[in-house]
Amino acid sequence: MNKPHNLTPKGNQIDSELTAALGPGLEFDRDLASLTTFGTGGPARYFLTAVSADEISAAVTTATRLNLPLFLMGGGSNLLISDRGFDGLVVRVDVRGMEVIDSCSISCGAGEDLTALVDFATEHSLTGIEFAAGIWGTVGGAIYGNAGAYGGEIGRRVEALTLVEPGGKVKKVDGAYCRFGYRDSYLKTTGEIVVEARFLLEKGDVADIRQQVQEIVAVREVKFPPESKSAGCFFKNIPDPKEKFGKLPAGRLLEQVGAKGMSVGGARVFDKHANIIVNTGGATSKDIRQLADKLKEKVFAEFGIRLEEEIIQVGDI
Repeated sequence: MNKPHNLTPKGNQIDSELTAALGPGLEFDRDLASLTTFGTGGPARYFLTAVSADEISAAVTTATRLNLPLFLMGGGSNLLISDRGFDGLVVRVDVRGMEVIDSCSISCGAGEDLTALVDFATEHSLTGIEFAAGIWGTVGGAIYGNAGAYGGEIGRRVEALTLVEPGGKVKKVDGAYCRFGYRDSYLKTTGEIVVEARFLLEKGDVADIRQQVQEIVAVREVKFPPESKSAGCFFKNIPDPKEKFGKLPAGRLLEQVGAKGMSVGGARVFDKHANIIVNTGGATSKDIRQLADKLKEKVFAEFGIRLEEEIIQVGDI
């Protein structure tokens, strides 16, 4: 883990310039483990919670000007952060607010929980995003990684976006701009940051929508560890048109190679789902990384398939 950054803003030029540009909300040596669902990782040298496009823009332009490493995070549900932390500026995107527009569209801040969006749509009898019920993380993070489940993907519902470019400029684009793919989007290439999104849904029966949501949540409660420190599915499913939803579940391959119950340090494969790694208590990011690498090796040795990760790794582990 990094040594604490004990210099005061007055005693360090970068500290001083960052504070002047970003204001009193700037934090030093902010713990990141408590902000991730894995519960691992070291501190951020600098940390800012941004609640508007202007604040995000200021953070991006200042970090660029100071040649400071920058990382954007949302709900921390899909991150594996180095035990040494992040020696730069971490910006947590926390733009909030939801409203119905033109009867069938929802405008939503990138910092809203994905579950809150599903609930909001349900309350307004809007259907099309039920598949996201129970998925951890924020709306912005879900769009960035094109989150999905049960044959649905959030990218199919994105109508328009407000983004902040790496240079700090705020712009609006349509959903097609993101070139969504399986657990992927063009934003991973451009480095642009989601501030707000507009989703196009359809009118439906609130009772039917609520029932679908409840059924999906019930399935997730059985398959996923609700109270454990985990990032959900660690590996992407494998495209296969012969399979249901067109994907071969990575969990099936992992189960066949005996992944359930495997462990390294405090990291262990969940007993009920072979594609989930759990921090059983005291695990480090290095434990999780080493366990994941072992799982990849076993699947490749048995099936010749190289598993790709859903999680985002921050820093060397």
